[in-house]
Amino acid sequence: MALLEVDNLSIGYHTKQGYLKAVDGISFSLYEGQTLGFVGESGCGKTTIGMALMGLMPPNGSIRQGRILFEGQDLLEMTEAERRATRWSRIAMIFQAAMNAMNPVQRVGDQVAEAILVHNREVEKDAALSQVEALFDLVGIPRDRLRDYPHQYSGGMKQRAIIAMALACRPRLIIADEPTTALDVIVQDQILSEIKALQKEFNIGVIFISHDISIVADMCQNIAVMYAGQMVEYGSREAIFESPVHPYTKALLSSFPTITGEKSDLIPIPGEPPNLIHPPSGCRFGARCPEVSPACSEAPRWILIGPGHKALCCHC
Repeated sequence: MALLEVDNLSIGYHTKQGYLKAVDGISFSLYEGQTLGFVGESGCGKTTIGMALMGLMPPNGSIRQGRILFEGQDLLEMTEAERRATRWSRIAMIFQAAMNAMNPVQRVGDQVAEAILVHNREVEKDAALSQVEALFDLVGIPRDRLRDYPHQYSGGMKQRAIIAMALACRPRLIIADEPTTALDVIVQDQILSEIKALQKEFNIGVIFISHDISIVADMCQNIAVMYAGQMVEYGSREAIFESPVHPYTKALLSSFPTITGEKSDLIPIPGEPPNLIHPPSGCRFGARCPEVSPACSEAPRWILIGPGHKALCCHC
C-alpha cells in the first residue's frame, strides 16, 4: 500500500478579483523511502499542495475536491483535533525560508523540544531536551548551541534546526518546501546530503518542492512537473531528463545550464503563465508553447508515454 495517495485534488483561494484555481486535478502516489519532486516556476501550485497535505491552508483557501489518503486514512475527513495529532507526529514539513520559520524570542532547543512535548505528553522536558541533543547530533549542530536564539544561528544552522524539528517525532512523511532557499551552494549540498542520509536511515517518504530542477534531479526518484496549477508531466527521474515529452518540460530543461556535454545557449520561456482566476479552457501552456496547434484549444488529456511516464498534452 502507498504511504500517500492523492486523488484528483483541486485547491483554490478566494480573492477580491475572484476564485483563484491554484491546484487543479492533481493525482499521485508516494511509497515509504521514496522521494517525489515537484518542480515548476513560482506560482504553479507546488507549495499549496504541501500546505494542503499539512492541513495548514490559509483562511481564504479551500479544497474543492479530491482525496488525500495517508496510510489509508483520508486526511480531509479528519477533525481538526485529529489533524493536529497527525501534524508533526506522522507528517512534518521543512518550511521554506528558515530565517522566518522560528520564534525569534524562544531558544532554538526549546522550540524543537516543544514538538516532542506536544505529541508525547508523558515525556518530561529534560528528556525532551536530551532527544533534541541527539537530533542536533544527527543534523550537525553542536550541542552547546541548544540554548541559543535563532538570531545567533547562521542560515545553514537555522535550516538544520528546522530539519531537526521535522524529525523530532519520527514522522513517516516529510514535505521539504524549498529547503535550501537563500543558502550558498556549499551549505545547500550539506543540507541535501543530510536529508538523503536521514531519509535512508529512517525510511521516510519525502515530497521535495523546488523551482530548481537540478536539485530535484539530485534528490528525487520520481518527478512531477507543474505548470499553472496542473501537473503536466510525471515520470521517473530518468524519463523526465532523458525523454521529456511535454513542451513545458522541454522548455524548463532548456532554461537551466548543464555542466556536461556541449555548451549551448540557455533558452528562456517567453510570455507569462495564465491568469488562474480565469484560466483558459484549453491547454494552459498553449499561449507560450512553440508546438501549439488548433487542437490545443481543447482541454488536454493524459497520454501514457511509457511505464510510469505520462504527460498532459495532445502532441505527445
